[in-house]
Amino acid sequence: MTDRIAHHPAFKFIRSEFIDALNASVQEFEHTVTGAKHFHIASENDENVFLVGLKTVPTDSCGVAHILEHTVLCGSERFPVRDPFFMMIRRSLNTFMNAFTSSDWTAYPFASKNKKDFHNLLDVYLDAVFFSRLDELDFSQEGHRLEFAEPDNAESDLTFKGVVFNEMKGAMSSTTSVLWQTLTKYLFPSNTYHFNSGGEPTDIPDLSYDDLLAFYRTHYHPSNAVFMTFGDIPAETLQAEFEKKVLSRFERLDTQVSVPNAKRYFSPVRVEEGYAADEVKEDGSHVVVGWLLGESTDLTQQFEAQLLSSVLLDNSASPLRRVLENSDLGRAPSPLCGLEDSNKEMSFMCGLEGVKREDSSKVEALILSSLEEIAEKGVQQDMVDAMLHQLELSQREIGGGSYPYGLQLILAGLSTAVHSGDVIAQLDLDPVIEAMRERVQAPDYIPNLIKALLLSNAHRVTLTLSPDDALEARRNQAEKDRLSHIKASLSEAEAQQIIARSEALKARQAQVDDMSILPKVGLEDVPARLPEYDREQVAGRLPITFYPQGTNGLVYQQLVVELPELDEEETSYLPLFSSVMTELGVGDQDYLAIQEKQAQVCGGLGASNSIRATINDRQTVTGYFILSSKALVPNVRAMSELLRDTMLHVRFDEESRVKELVAQRRARREQSVTGQGHSLAMAAAASAISGLAAQQEAWGGMSGIRSAIALDDAMKENNSAVQQVLAVFKRIHSKLLQAKKQMLLVAEAQHEVSIMAQVNEVFADLPAGDMDTHFTLPAQQGQLKLAWLTSTQVSFCSKAYRTAFGDHPDVAALTVLGGFLRNGFLHRAIREQGGAYGGGATFDGGTGSFRFYSYRDPRLTETLADFDASIEWLLNDTHSDEALEEAILGVIGSMDKPSSPAGEAQSDFYVQLHGRSLAYREAFRAKILSVTIEQLQQVAKAYLTKENENIAVVTSVTKRDELEALGFDIQSL
Repeated sequence: MTDRIAHHPAFKFIRSEFIDALNASVQEFEHTVTGAKHFHIASENDENVFLVGLKTVPTDSCGVAHILEHTVLCGSERFPVRDPFFMMIRRSLNTFMNAFTSSDWTAYPFASKNKKDFHNLLDVYLDAVFFSRLDELDFSQEGHRLEFAEPDNAESDLTFKGVVFNEMKGAMSSTTSVLWQTLTKYLFPSNTYHFNSGGEPTDIPDLSYDDLLAFYRTHYHPSNAVFMTFGDIPAETLQAEFEKKVLSRFERLDTQVSVPNAKRYFSPVRVEEGYAADEVKEDGSHVVVGWLLGESTDLTQQFEAQLLSSVLLDNSASPLRRVLENSDLGRAPSPLCGLEDSNKEMSFMCGLEGVKREDSSKVEALILSSLEEIAEKGVQQDMVDAMLHQLELSQREIGGGSYPYGLQLILAGLSTAVHSGDVIAQLDLDPVIEAMRERVQAPDYIPNLIKALLLSNAHRVTLTLSPDDALEARRNQAEKDRLSHIKASLSEAEAQQIIARSEALKARQAQVDDMSILPKVGLEDVPARLPEYDREQVAGRLPITFYPQGTNGLVYQQLVVELPELDEEETSYLPLFSSVMTELGVGDQDYLAIQEKQAQVCGGLGASNSIRATINDRQTVTGYFILSSKALVPNVRAMSELLRDTMLHVRFDEESRVKELVAQRRARREQSVTGQGHSLAMAAAASAISGLAAQQEAWGGMSGIRSAIALDDAMKENNSAVQQVLAVFKRIHSKLLQAKKQMLLVAEAQHEVSIMAQVNEVFADLPAGDMDTHFTLPAQQGQLKLAWLTSTQVSFCSKAYRTAFGDHPDVAALTVLGGFLRNGFLHRAIREQGGAYGGGATFDGGTGSFRFYSYRDPRLTETLADFDASIEWLLNDTHSDEALEEAILGVIGSMDKPSSPAGEAQSDFYVQLHGRSLAYREAFRAKILSVTIEQLQQVAKAYLTKENENIAVVTSVTKRDELEALGFDIQSL
C-alpha cells in the first residue's frame, strides 16, 4: 500500500494493491463531497475501459430500471440529440459499447484503444447518465405506449408498443428465463430480487412517466454510483474529467439506496407454475431445488460457496452432477445448476429438466438423499484440489471473447463494489486460494459445508415448472381484453391524445439532428496497419507453430488435423462427434476418471471444427478438426499426454454416456431459440446460397435443432440408434488418425524451449498422417421462402441474397453496405418505429451472402417490407459522405477489435491456415477505406433483387395461417 499514487484533489486515496496474478495495480479512491467510489485497475494494456455503475432497486416488475437504462441514452444536457448512444457507436472506434440492467444494479460500460475516442465516449456517457433529458416521447418509444393499429385511426384496435416491452416479450418466451424469474420470486419473498428488474410484459404498461423520473432522481446520483476504470490512462486524469464534467455539480445525497436481506423461511417451500409450450409433453417439466445462502460481500462465504458448487457440479465426475446426469427421472441437469453469487445474497440451485410432473417429489428426494450421502461419505481430496486448481487457472487467464479483458475484471468486482464490499480482495484470489488450500485438508470440510449451507438450511424452495399449451393464448387474450377495456373507456379527447402522441413520436423519429455537437473520430484516426504477430514455425514429423504472447503463465495447445473426405452420414454427425469426444473415456479409463484428470491438470479439453470456403470458390471448402486445451506452465507435459491419449485412444463404447450427452445437447439447443432467433433466421435464409451455408444450417440452425431432438428421441426408443452413431464416430476417428496433423502453441517466450521439448517428446509416437483426401461439401444453389414456428411471443425475420464472394471487387462495398443501411434506415424503421429490440443488415463473407435481420420483433410482414424499403432509400435518396465514413468506421472497428493475447494468436493462425494472408487482409482493409456511395448503390442494384431473394422467419405458431396464405413453406421443431 502507498499514498503516493497521484490523484485529483477532489478525491481521497483509500488504498492500492498490486495483484501479481493480474499483473495490475488495483487502486481505490473516494470523492470527498459526494462519496462516489472510484476503483482504477492500472495496467499497461492500451485498451482502456470505463464503467459507471448505480445501485438500482426496483420494488415491482414494471421494468423501471431497464426502461430507464434505455431512455437515459436518448439525449442529455450537453448532447441534446435524439439518439446519442447509437450515433456514437458509428462515430467511434470503440471495442465495446453497451448498457446493462442487472437485478440490483445498472451499468454503462465502454472500451477503446484510441485515446481520443475514449475521451469522446467518456464525455457522452457521463452526460447521459447524470444529466439525461428523459423526454417523455423517448419513454414512449423505449418503454411502452398505447397506439392504434392504424396510428391515425381511432376506430382501429388499440395496441401496446415499445422497445423494452417487446424485448421482454422475447426474453420471457425463453423457458430458462421463466424458470429463473419464477425461482427467484420465491427464493426472495421480501426484497428487490422478488421482482423482474427487466420488466414483466404484463406489468410494463403500468409504469408511468412520473415513476420513471422519480426513480432517476433517487438512483442516478454520484452518491449512489461507483466509477470503475481499467488501462493505461492514469487515475488522476480520469478523475479530473469526472470532477469537471459531473461531480462538481453535486452534493452528497442524504438517503442511501440499499437492499435489505430477504426474510428467511422457517421450513422449505414447494411451488408449481407453468410455462408456455406448443404441446404438453408428459416429460416436459422442470424441477429445481434452490437454497438461499449468505452474503456475497463476505468473501469467505462466497469462496466457500463457489468451491462447494464446483465440487458438487463442475463436471460429470462431480458427485451431484453425476447423480443428475445418470438419473432416469429427467432428460438432463437443469440449466440453472450452480451458484448465483452476483446478488447481495447468494443462491445455490440444482435440478433436472425433462421430468414427468408427478415425479417432482422424487427429484427433490433424489437431490436431498444424494447430498446426505455425499456429506456422509465425503469427497476425494483429489477432486477438491482439482477445483482449487480450476479457481487458480481462471484467476490467471487473460480472457477474450465478447467482453474486453479489462471489462471482465471490472464486472467481476462490480457487484461487490455496489454493495460496499472489498473489491481488491474480490479481484485477488491467490490469498483466498492459499487459505482454502489449508482448510480443505480437513476430511470433513466439504461435508460440513454441505450440512451447513444446504441440508440444515430451511430456506429451500422446490419449483416445478410444467408445460401449458394454453398459456400463450390466455396471455394474448388477457392483453386483448385489457386493451379493449382501455379503448372502451377512452373519451374522444383521450383517443385524439393517443393519435397526437403517435404523430409527435413519428415526427421526432424522423427529425434530422445536428450530429456535429457530438464528438467523433474519423478515418484519419484509423491505425495504418493491422497488427503482425511473431511466430515460429518448426517443421518436422508433427509441424509446430509457436506464438510468443503474454499469457500470464498459461499455455494454450491445439492439435490441428486436416479434415479428410467424409461421407454424407459422417459429415452430418461431425459436430456431435466433436462435442462428445472430450466427454468420453480414454483407453482403460472411463469418462468419470478422465473428467477428474482434466480438472486436475488443465482447463478441460475441447474439440471443434474450423471450416471455411476458399477465396476463389464459395462451393469449395477447407476444413480442420481441432483438439484443444490450456494449462499452467508446470502442467504442460500432463496436458500434452492427456491430449495425445484422447486423440489416439478415445473410447466409443460408453453407450449410456453418449445417450446422456445427446439428451443434454438437445436441451441446450432447444433453449437457444428465443435467445438467438435472428441468427437462426439468417442461417435459414442463407442456406440455399452455398454448400457451406446449407451445412451450417443443418448443423447449427433450426434444422440442426430438429435433428438433435429426433436423435435424442430415437436413442430413447431404441438402443440400436446409439450403436449406429457410435459406429459413425469410429469411422470419423479412424479417418482423423490417418489425416495430416500439426500443432499450435501459444505461451510466453521464455517458456518456448521447455514447452517445445516436452510437446515433441510426448507426441513422438502420434501417427503423422498421410491421407491425401480433403473435406468437401455438395454445392448448393436455390431459392426459399421458409417459416419456422415455435413457442415465442415475438418474431425474428431475415432475407438473404447471393452476392459476390472472396476477392471479388464488390466484396468491400457489400461489407460496408450493412452498416450503412442499418445506420441510415433500418435502425429507425425496425427498432424505433417498429418496436423490435434490434434490426439491421450484414454481409457474410464466409458464404457470400448479404442478410437482413430483426430481433425480438412484434411485426413480421411489415419488417420484411422495411428491408425492401431500405434498398429503395439507398437507391433514391441523397446520402452524405459523413454517413459513409460512419459505416466504414464501423467495419474497421469490428476488424480491429482486440481479443485476448492467446485469442489473437489463434485467430491469426487460422486466417492464414485458410489462405487469408496478412497482405490479403491489408489489401481488403484498404478497399474498405476507399468504398464510395456509388459503389454501395451499384452492389445493391446488382445483388439485392427480388429474383435473388431468400426469406426465412422464426415466429409464433399463431402466425401459421397468415404465413401459409403468403406462400411460406411451414416447418416446426
